[in-house]
Amino acid sequence: MSKSAIVIGAGIVGLATARALAVRGYQVTVLEKNDEATGASVRNFGMIWPIGQPAGMMYERAIQSKQIWKQVCKEAGIWIDEVGSLHLAYNDEEEQVLEEFFELAKRERNCFLLNAAETLKQSGAVVAEGLHSALYSTDEMIVDPREAIQKLPRYLKEKYPVQFIWGAMVTKISYPSVWCNNNLYEADEIFVCTGAEFELLFPELYALVPLTKCKLQMMRLQPQNLRRIGPALCGGLSLIHYKSFEGAPSLALLKEKFKRELPEYLQWGIHVMAAQNESGQVTIGDSHEYGNSFEPFDKAFINEMIVDYLGSFALFANGKIVETWHGIYPKLTDGSTEIVIKPQEGVTIINGLGGAGMTLSFGLCESVIAENYKKSLTIS
Repeated sequence: MSKSAIVIGAGIVGLATARALAVRGYQVTVLEKNDEATGASVRNFGMIWPIGQPAGMMYERAIQSKQIWKQVCKEAGIWIDEVGSLHLAYNDEEEQVLEEFFELAKRERNCFLLNAAETLKQSGAVVAEGLHSALYSTDEMIVDPREAIQKLPRYLKEKYPVQFIWGAMVTKISYPSVWCNNNLYEADEIFVCTGAEFELLFPELYALVPLTKCKLQMMRLQPQNLRRIGPALCGGLSLIHYKSFEGAPSLALLKEKFKRELPEYLQWGIHVMAAQNESGQVTIGDSHEYGNSFEPFDKAFINEMIVDYLGSFALFANGKIVETWHGIYPKLTDGSTEIVIKPQEGVTIINGLGGAGMTLSFGLCESVIAENYKKSLTIS
C-alpha cells in the first residue's frame, strides 16, 4: 500500500517536494491557500543559477536542480533557454575578481574568460564602451517563472498521484492531521513549504529560527522585436552579492570601491541583472530590503537606480518598462542555506532558501525526501 503525504504550499519548494514524493510512489495532496501561486515563485527572474552558488555541495545541488528542471520542462511543455550567463567587467577591480574566480572554478565549472571582442559576440545587448572582459558560464538556464509555476501543478497531477486543493487555508497541524477550511486531512507525512508566510504555522518555533524576510523590486521591459540578448547579463555589483565569488582575494577591494562610489546601491542591496523570456521581454532587477514587514508601496527611486546602473552595461532595442512589482521571500540571517526541521514526528518544514528557490529547490527537496524515504523503509 502506497504512503500518503500532504504538502502545504504550491510555490516552487512545495512543487519540488510534491514531485520528489510522487516519484517515490506517494499519494500526494498539495494544499495552497490561494487560487494559484502568487508569491516569490512567480516574482523572480526565472534564473536557474549555478554560477551564484559556492563550490561543492551547493553548486552540485544547483546542477542537480537544473537537470530535474530540464526533465520536468520537457515533459510538461515548459519553455527553457540554456543561454548561460555573462558577468561583465568595466574596471580593473571587477576584471581581477573575474580572473581570480576563473582560476578557482575552471576545473569544476563550465566557465570561460572572454576579452571584450569575444564578449560582444556573445550578446548584442552588452555596452561596448569601457568593456574590459567577461566571465561566460554555460551552466545557467532561464524559465519563465509565471509559466512554469502555472504549468507544473497540471503536469504533476497528470503524471503522478498528486492532487491540488486551491483556496485551502491551513490553520492547524497536529500529526497526522491537518485542519483546513473546516476540513480535516490526514497523511503519513506532512511537509510545510509556506515561504514568506512562515509565521502562520508553528509561530513559537519560527520565533527561535534566525529567519527574516527580504523585499525585492523588479521590472520587465517590452518584447525586443524578436531580438535575443543571448546569455543573462550581470553587472559588477552582482560579484559582491553571490557567495560563489567570495573566494576571490580581490573581492574586498571591489567592495571598498563600491562603498566609495555607489554607497546608495549597497544601502538598498541593489545589484543588477537582466534575463529574457520566450516572448522577448527582459526582466531586470533587483533590490534587497530586510525586515519582518514592509510597506506595500514600491520606491520609484530604487527602480530608477536599477535602470541607471543597467544602462552602464546593457542597452536594449526597446527600453520601455511595461511591468513593475515586488516580491518577498524568507531569508536566514546566520548564513545558512536552508532550514529543514521537524516540529513534530511526521512533520517536516522546508524553508529559508533565500533568493535561490528556483535554483536549489528541486535538488534540496530531492535530497530531503530521499532521506525521509530511506528512513521510512528502515523503520517499516
